[in-house]
Amino acid sequence: MKRLNLALPEAERAEASARLFAAVERLTPFIEARTVALFASLPDEPDTAPLLARWYGRKRVLVPRVEGDIMQFYDYAPEQMARGAFGIAEPQAVKAVEPSQIDFILVPGTAFTADGARMGRGRGYYDKYMSQSGFRAFKAGVCYPHQLVGELPVEPHDVRVDTVCTGR
Repeated sequence: MKRLNLALPEAERAEASARLFAAVERLTPFIEARTVALFASLPDEPDTAPLLARWYGRKRVLVPRVEGDIMQFYDYAPEQMARGAFGIAEPQAVKAVEPSQIDFILVPGTAFTADGARMGRGRGYYDKYMSQSGFRAFKAGVCYPHQLVGELPVEPHDVRVDTVCTGR
């Protein structure tokens, strides 16, 4: 999937990203959310930069930071982002936001099924985060259309997303 994603021409990637994030922005749980957890994308993921810019200052926007074996979410401020774990842009804020404060979370993945099964990158950061007590956010997986597959291996600790947006 990573190879297929990286093979997308830049203009096609931008257009596909815009379509799928437009679908996210039409979701009632996103519209009603006051606090949204987004992510800073890697080169093989849908480009979240325009989404972060559009909603910064309009909703409380959070982004993740990997800290050892766990991931925490922090308030997003463009001027406070720096390259962190795995070369991902991460917030440099000091105080993590409690999982119970998040209304909506955008979840990346390597592949998804239509019923919400998700394959991540193998470290379980999102599964661990979304399994915490008090976590109640609506979970929206995002991927390019070719990343939606018929079946994935699912383990007991895997957390399904509530919906998958491909922009189709």
